[in-house]
Amino acid sequence: MRFSILLASVLVAGSFSVHAGTPQQADGIRRSYEADFKGWVLKLHVAGSDAERKKVAEERPDAAAAAKRMWAAIQPNLAEPWTVEPAAWLLKISAGLVAPGENGMAKPLMGEAAIAIRAAVEKYHLADKNLAPMCLALVAAPDPASLALLEKVERQNPDKKVQGVAALGIAMLLKDLSDEPEVMRRRLTMLKKAIIESSDIEVNGVSVAKLAEDELYIIRFLSKGREAPDLTGTDSGGRPMKLSDYQGKTVVLLFWRSEDEGTEALCEMVKKIRTRFAGKPFEIVGVNRDPQAALRQLQASGTVDWPNFSDPDGKLTGEYRVGVWPLAYVLDGTRKIHYTGAMGSFVELTASAVMSDKK
Repeated sequence: MRFSILLASVLVAGSFSVHAGTPQQADGIRRSYEADFKGWVLKLHVAGSDAERKKVAEERPDAAAAAKRMWAAIQPNLAEPWTVEPAAWLLKISAGLVAPGENGMAKPLMGEAAIAIRAAVEKYHLADKNLAPMCLALVAAPDPASLALLEKVERQNPDKKVQGVAALGIAMLLKDLSDEPEVMRRRLTMLKKAIIESSDIEVNGVSVAKLAEDELYIIRFLSKGREAPDLTGTDSGGRPMKLSDYQGKTVVLLFWRSEDEGTEALCEMVKKIRTRFAGKPFEIVGVNRDPQAALRQLQASGTVDWPNFSDPDGKLTGEYRVGVWPLAYVLDGTRKIHYTGAMGSFVELTASAVMSDKK
C-alpha cells in the first residue's frame, strides 16, 4: 500500500513537471523549431526542380505545432518572469496562423493564448525590465488590446529603455490605424521617445534606432497619399525593369517570398485578381526575395505568372522598409499610394476604386 502511494506520488510529480514546463524546455522548443526552419529554408532555396521544390515546401516545419508545444510549457507558469521571453516568441511565430471558428469564419489559432499572455503581462510583468521582446511581439500579433497594453507599459514600466521600446511599438501599431494628422503627430512623438530612450536596444538582432528610422522614413515617403519611390532592378532572367515602366497603370506592388506561410494561396489570389482586371490598366508587380533561380522555377512552372523584380539580397525591399511578409502597396498611375497592408480583399477593392476614380 505504501509502495502504491509512493509510486502514485512520483508519477503525479513527474507528470506535473512535464506539463508545467521549465525555462530549459521552453528554450529547447524554440531552438528546435528555429533549427528546423533554417534547414528547411536552405533546402527550399537549393531545390533543383519545381517538383522537388513542391516536395520540400510540403515539409515546412509546423509553426502551429511549435506554438502549441510552447503554450503547453508556459501556460501554467505565466506569473513567472522566465515565461515572458518564450511567450513573446509564441506570439511572433503564431501571428497570422488561423483556425476555423464555430461560425465558419477564421479565427487566430492561438487567440486564447494571446489573451492569456496579455493578461499575465498586465497583471504580473508590467514592471519587468525584460519586456522589450514582448513589446515588439505585440506588434507582430496586432490586436486592439495590444495597443492598450503597450500604452500601459510605456506609462508604467520603471525602466526608461523598456518605455522607449513600448513607444516604438505604439508608433508601429498606429501606422495601421489611420493617416490623420492627430495620429501622425502621436506616432512622431512616440518615435522621438523611442530614439531618445532606447536607440541602443536590440530586439531580434535589430536596433530600436534602425526600426525607428525606418518608421520615420515610412511616414515621410511611404504613407498614404505620397508618391511611392521608383524601383530599378532586374527580373528573374536578369533583364532590366523599373516600377516606372508601369506608369499610367494601377499597380499592386507585392513584396513576397516563397518561404512564407500561405505562399500557394497567395499565388492563387494574385492569379484571380489579375484575371478579374484583365484588359484594364492594371498590373501586379512582385518584389521577390527568393534566389533568382528559385523565382525562375516558379515562373517556368506557371505557379507565378506575373512580373517580378528578383531581389535576393533585399536591396529593393530595403528601399520600402519592408518588415512584414507579404506586404502589398496599391499605387495609382502616378505611383501615388492608396493602400498599404496585407494582400487580400482590401487590395482588390482599393485597386477597383482607384481605376473607377480614374475614369
